[in-house]
Amino acid sequence: MSKRLGSQTIVFQNSPKIIGNYTIVGQKEGNSNFKNYFDYILKNDLFGEKTYESAERKMLEHAILNAIDRAGLKTQDMDLLICGDLLNQIISSSFAAREFDVTYLGLYGACSTMAESLAVGSSFIDGGYFSKIACATCSHFSSAERQYRFPLELGNQRPPVSQWTVTGAGCTILSDSGSDKEIVNATFGKVTDFGITDVNNMGAAMAPAAMSTLIKHFEDTKTSPDDYDLILTGDLGKLGSEILMDLMENKGYKLKDNYNDCGQMIFNCNQKTYQGGSGCGCSAVILNSYVMQKMDEGVYKKVLFAATGALLSTLSSQQGNTIPGICHAVEIRRK
Repeated sequence: MSKRLGSQTIVFQNSPKIIGNYTIVGQKEGNSNFKNYFDYILKNDLFGEKTYESAERKMLEHAILNAIDRAGLKTQDMDLLICGDLLNQIISSSFAAREFDVTYLGLYGACSTMAESLAVGSSFIDGGYFSKIACATCSHFSSAERQYRFPLELGNQRPPVSQWTVTGAGCTILSDSGSDKEIVNATFGKVTDFGITDVNNMGAAMAPAAMSTLIKHFEDTKTSPDDYDLILTGDLGKLGSEILMDLMENKGYKLKDNYNDCGQMIFNCNQKTYQGGSGCGCSAVILNSYVMQKMDEGVYKKVLFAATGALLSTLSSQQGNTIPGICHAVEIRRK
């Protein structure tokens, strides 16, 4: 029996199970709409470290260790650690991996990394290569601003189309057994570029990639948006979500009340984040807190999680290049 559905989707015959989750967030995120769902809220965004980059690495370590513990396991039980982040050479992930005596696979999919890690990890488990895998990612507002935009000390004014990089880390533990929440298939995306050059307008740059992957998922699996309890993108923000809905409707797919976006959801209107949240940590903390808890409660039984990423760098932007986007999707079901 083929494990391929159409051209971009693979189905898992031995569906990987989600047996543990953990989230850690910053102060601003701790005052957001989901403050009661997060596992740990920082009292200070430096997390006892001297730099924001070190704090980001420490957050990732904390999330991985506690997710493993939440699953009732120890680090030596893990076969593989898959994670990535936004910093150059994914240093948060690689430096965090130094602390674990676990085989490590680093990924870079920008803000799509949570979905990408789940898709790759599920493939390893379905193939019988590993039985216990930790999938994690993180981001930090202050380190991302320093790398992609301007140092915070300059006090640059943020334009209305901008989003706020979430300070947070999330980890999912996958297993070949032990839970009623499972990942049944994954749709790998293609790089999509609609010519956006504004480095602050991430939602507009990523929305076409989300459209491409969602439509391909529906085509490959012969489903429609109505077949899901929740379709969750991450993290297009308010503007990007509206663009996606327009693009999808033009292609004959109407996204309804069962659609939402992690970037649009996480902050409330009083937090002055303009278009909402972004960053690897945005979709990671929403998925591993709110969504997983609602699945445990039976509110959601079939979730399509489609994280999006903008594949730019400061160098490419300075050279005037457009911003490519990517989106990967995994379908999560509760039996």
